[in-house]
Amino acid sequence: MTDRTSLPDVDLDSSTALIVVDVQNDFADPKGNLYVADGDRTIPLINDLTAAARRSGSLVVYTQDWHPEQTPHFQPYGGTWPIHCVQGTWGAELHRDLHVEGDVIRKGVNGEDGYSGFAAHNVETGEEISTGLRELLDEREIRRVVIVGLAEDVCVKETALDARRLGYATQVLLAATRPVNVEETDASTAQAAMRAAGVELR
Repeated sequence: MTDRTSLPDVDLDSSTALIVVDVQNDFADPKGNLYVADGDRTIPLINDLTAAARRSGSLVVYTQDWHPEQTPHFQPYGGTWPIHCVQGTWGAELHRDLHVEGDVIRKGVNGEDGYSGFAAHNVETGEEISTGLRELLDEREIRRVVIVGLAEDVCVKETALDARRLGYATQVLLAATRPVNVEETDASTAQAAMRAAGVELR
């Protein structure tokens, strides 16, 4: 049974980046359009981890879904998900209790699927569009990433898989994330995919 109440000891240094994925009102607030159950309970742990990262000289980066009002990503326009994180709305804002102490990388800005923090996917052309996260990490000579946030089986998973594909040593801290679980097995399937790619789950 995974302990979801406390963080493990995490090695943090100047070659490590903490990536905080999509801790936004629509996901982390019970009034959000796509609330992730207990997503708000991750925030105190993430804030503690952020403070530790800053003390250790680690880079801290936040990702933020930032969708236009109409996009093929949304159910009314042929997509998978209910409308969420629309640019400039309360739902798209980072949660008020989250301590934001670093750069914010927006994704899905032009209507793409914005699952990974590293790249968005144009659902009509198949084009992969960089968010600028990789460039930021490389500029700081980051070799290792620690990933937390929402949701474990969607954007956290895709960010972790891309981090491994790009050559970063990658950890996901399960205490500081929660799954959507549209299907009951989504979290376990996501964890298996991350492990298979070489992501360390803690």
